[in-house]
Amino acid sequence: MGNRGTLLLLVLVLFSALVASVGAYGYEEEKSEQRTQGEKWFLLRQLHNVVKTDAGSMKMVKGGYRAGSFLHSPMHIGFISMEPNSLFIPQYLDSDLVIFVHHELDHIYRDELAERSLKQGDVYTIPAGSAFYLENRNENQRLRIICSIAELKTFLTRQTSGPIVHLSGSHDTNIWTNFIAQECHKKLAHLKRIVNSVEEANPKEKESTWSLRKFLCTLLSRKGFPDFKNEYGWSKNVDESDYSPLQISGNGVYLVNLSSGSMMAPHVNPRAIEYGVVLKGTGRIQIVYPNGTLAMNARVREGDVFWVPRYFPFCQIASTNGHFEFFGFTTSARRNHQQFLVGKNSLMQRLRGPEFAAAFGIGEKRLKRITNAQHEQVILPSSSPTPGDKAIYEF
Repeated sequence: MGNRGTLLLLVLVLFSALVASVGAYGYEEEKSEQRTQGEKWFLLRQLHNVVKTDAGSMKMVKGGYRAGSFLHSPMHIGFISMEPNSLFIPQYLDSDLVIFVHHELDHIYRDELAERSLKQGDVYTIPAGSAFYLENRNENQRLRIICSIAELKTFLTRQTSGPIVHLSGSHDTNIWTNFIAQECHKKLAHLKRIVNSVEEANPKEKESTWSLRKFLCTLLSRKGFPDFKNEYGWSKNVDESDYSPLQISGNGVYLVNLSSGSMMAPHVNPRAIEYGVVLKGTGRIQIVYPNGTLAMNARVREGDVFWVPRYFPFCQIASTNGHFEFFGFTTSARRNHQQFLVGKNSLMQRLRGPEFAAAFGIGEKRLKRITNAQHEQVILPSSSPTPGDKAIYEF
């Protein structure tokens, strides 16, 4: 009975949060100041240049503590862009790095010189303490990578051209063109010098660097197998049970595609902080504080980064003019077990007894009608939209 009472209390709090979330559009003027503050907290739009050369760049949105708040965003999200036929010169990495190939990449190397050819949609983990380099051999396509990282110190910049260099057409980059042409054992010796280590690479580590394509068959090609799919969209979550290298970084990854006007049902992450990067389209992110008050109701577009603290109810809503696609990281590699607040698989379905009905001052029959009103789950259909994508969702 004690466990049931605890769960009932949790659902009551989350249900009140849900009411605040889905009804947020009804009082936009009253909450404009609060929403502006929420956008400052939960939308990470302050891009900082980490590396910038004529051959490419790396930018980052930073997490960190929020002054005067209990909120803590421990992860940084980085964006690497490399021009055709370019090299991100060998670097020492003092933090685990999880990268997602947004546009095609040719090769990656680590301290034991594990060569990997990655394609669009692949995920790859580079452990802390590794030396690595990125090479874009494509002659006519720019490489784009999204990565998660806890801490990043200064990249090597001793050469005059900077950390990202062209592999042709420049006298200053001959040293790196020669490096790429070297035999494997010479490259390995160079990378080992970077980490100041002469130890042999651990064969077990080699198993932890395989491409996620083996499991997902490339996420963005839509050939993978979604965890959930209906006519309103699909989602895929990947944890350490799917991709063992995620045990190294302690992070999970996910990809969601919502059709026009559809909605990822309001839910709570009980185990992890979530970060998202909008890959395509526009939509809205609604976040609610655990006490049920509105935290943020913001319109987002391609390139925007958002984060949601653990235990905060939230939902994502696609605009009515096209698909809404976003990729992201979670701060736990263990299965997250998202708790949905609406739909056939919601928490309300588990507690439909007299205690729950009495808590809201209604009869059990009415409670049953309410809980059974939504026939879909996880990804919900569009409600009747109002102009400007300001739909009011009622459940």
